Amino acid sequence: VTSVIMPVYNASSWLDECLQGILQQDFTGSMELSVFDDASTDDSREVVERWRERLETRGIAVVTSGHNSAQPRGVGYAKNRAISQSRGKYLCFQDADDVMLPQRVRLQYEASLLHLNSLIGCRVQRLPEGSTERYTRWINTINQDQLITQVFTSHGPTVVMPTWFCSRSWFLKVGPFDEGGKGIPEDLLFFYQSLRQGGGLFRVDHCLLVYRYHEKATTHSVTEETIWKLRVDFLQERVLSQLESFTIWNAGKQGRKLYRCLSPISQKKVKAFCDVDENKIQKGFYTYEDSKERPKPKIPVVHYKDASAPFIICVKLDMTGGVLEGNLNSLQLKEGIDYFHFN
Repeated sequence: VTSVIMPVYNASSWLDECLQGILQQDFTGSMELSVFDDASTDDSREVVERWRERLETRGIAVVTSGHNSAQPRGVGYAKNRAISQSRGKYLCFQDADDVMLPQRVRLQYEASLLHLNSLIGCRVQRLPEGSTERYTRWINTINQDQLITQVFTSHGPTVVMPTWFCSRSWFLKVGPFDEGGKGIPEDLLFFYQSLRQGGGLFRVDHCLLVYRYHEKATTHSVTEETIWKLRVDFLQERVLSQLESFTIWNAGKQGRKLYRCLSPISQKKVKAFCDVDENKIQKGFYTYEDSKERPKPKIPVVHYKDASAPFIICVKLDMTGGVLEGNLNSLQLKEGIDYFHFN
C-alpha cells in the first residue's frame, strides 16, 4: 500500500484539483489517502468528504482527522499525524495546493524499489509559469551527483519536499518531522537528518507534479537567518571538518558573512578569500575586526587564478550568466571535491 500524506490548512480552493489528481493515478497497486486537517477555518474538510465516495470507488481508502483548536499546530505536526494514522508501506507526500500528474505514484514507487533508504523526488512544473524561474530550473536540471553535492545552498533540499516519496521504514528511522511550528524549516531539518543517517537521494526525471507558488505559502514564515545558521552548521559538519584548509570564493558581503559565522576552528582553516573584483584584491587582505584575538586575523584576498582549492563558493549560482561556471571549468575542478556551492 502507498499512502498519500496530505496535511491540510485552509486549502479549500485548491482541493478539487488536488484530489482529482490523486483519483487519476495510473498506479495499479493499492493506495490510501491520509488527510490531517490542521484547524482550517474554511470548508476544507467538507471538500475532502465530498470526494470520499469517488476515491473509495477507485479503490483508494480515505483516512481523515484533524483538530479544531484556535491555532494551527504547523505543517510538521500535521504531517506526523497524517503519517501515524496511515498504514502504507510507502509514503507519497502531497501538498494540498499542488497537483500530482497521473504517473506520479507509479514512477516514484518503482524508483523507491531500486533506491532503498532514499528520498525520491521528481521534476516539477511551476505555477504561475515563470515564477521562481531560477529555482525551478535548479530543481529540474541539477544532475544526480549534484543532488548530493549541492545540499548546502540557499535553495534548500535538492529533492524538494512537495515531491518526496519514501518508505515508511525510512521515515521512521529519520523522522518524525520537527513540530516546532511557525518559523521551523521542518523539511530542511528532516532532509539533513536523512543525509546524516546515510540516506540516498534520487529524482525521477519526469515532470510528476504541478508545484504552485504563492506569496502566502508557509515557506515564507521561516526566517532567512534560521536557515543560514543551519546551512553553515551542516557545511561545517559534512565538509569543513574533513578539510585542512580551504578558500572562500567571494571577498564581498556573502563571503565575509560566511567567514564570520564559522566556528573558530573552521575560521583558522580559511587560507584566503578569492574574487574577480580587482578593487577587493587590491586591498590585499580582510581583517576580522570582531575577533577576540590579538593581533586580529588578516586573511589574504587573491585573484581566483592565484587561489588554491578546495573552494567554498559564495557566489549565487546561475546569476553570473555562466561566467562563474566558466571560471570553475577553466581550473578543471570537480564539484564535491574541489569546490562546494554554498549560495
